[in-house]
Order: sequence, then C-alpha cells, then structure tokens
Amino acid sequence: MKWKLSFCLIFSTILLTYGQKKDESAKIISLLEKESATWRSGDGKGHADCWHIQPYSRILISIGNGTALDIPPAAMKNTDPAAMGNGGFSVNTNYKMSIQKNSAWVSHDEVSTSKDGTKSYSYEIRLLEKIKGKWKLVGQSIHVYKPE
Repeated sequence: MKWKLSFCLIFSTILLTYGQKKDESAKIISLLEKESATWRSGDGKGHADCWHIQPYSRILISIGNGTALDIPPAAMKNTDPAAMGNGGFSVNTNYKMSIQKNSAWVSHDEVSTSKDGTKSYSYEIRLLEKIKGKWKLVGQSIHVYKPE
C-alpha cells in the first residue's frame, strides 16, 4: 500500500511539474510574439513592456556580412517609434527552451517579412526572467543569415 501511495505521489508531482513548465512555455512564447509584433508596428510602449533591463543585460546582433552590433539595452525601453520596424510581420519557429524557476533561455528561428515582401532570416537566443510574476526579456543574441 505504501508503495502504491508513493508511486501516485511521485507520478502526480511529475505531471504537475510538466504542466507548469508547459504553461510557462506558452507564456514565454506569447511574450516573444508580442515583442516581435510591437517592434514591427512601432508600438514603443508595448515593446518596452516586454523588457526589463538588468545591469548584466546585453543585446548582440551579428549580421550577414560578419559585422556585430552591441546595442545598448536601454534602447529596448526608450526606442523612438520612428526608429523601430516599418510594418511587416515575423514567424518564429523551432522553439527550444530551458526554464529554471524564474529564469529561462529560449532559442528560435525567425523569418521576418517587410512591408515590401523582403524576407530576412535569423537564429535568436533570448534570455528571460520572471519579474513580479511576469516573464520579461533581459537580453538577446540575434544572428542574421542568408539561407542556402
């Protein structure tokens, strides 16, 4: 009887933990989709709401020609809408993530389509923390590439 009770408790804990991680994954993906959409629409306030700048925050972007850009993290919170995206949309796929308590890292692929139909491709790594119960971006690394 004790064995069955122990088994049920362990199995229930595993299911509960998996369910919580799945729920957290969905919240993170929702935040990343919001961040992409607000950037492209020029919604500075909505975009800033996706971020929480920490002393260790960093934003690195490598573009196709080998140039690397080190963007000041404050730019994510204080972005002039005129300097943001000019419409279009993006599709994120191939999400992979690790969630450990109140921090997470996520990698995904992104295909961005501008208003004129031009596509750009990137691999992205995002760093997140749960701040006051909500997931926020604290850093990212974007690697732009040209598909073969």
